[in-house]
Amino acid sequence: MKRKTCKSAAKRFKVTGTGKIMRRHSHARHILTKKPRKRVRKLVDSALVSKADKGRVKRMLNI
Repeated sequence: MKRKTCKSAAKRFKVTGTGKIMRRHSHARHILTKKPRKRVRKLVDSALVSKADKGRVKRMLNI
């Protein structure tokens, strides 16, 4: 039987051409007025998934 991709994970993560998994930062959605502009700017950029979580995410994405 085929394994299904976890659709919630597919919407949250993106795989680069070299096989790295990108993610978005947390705390970037609302209540931004009390956060410094510098912090909000840094939250906009994508980040890499950590080594500890990489295997779990790959399994959810069927990579």
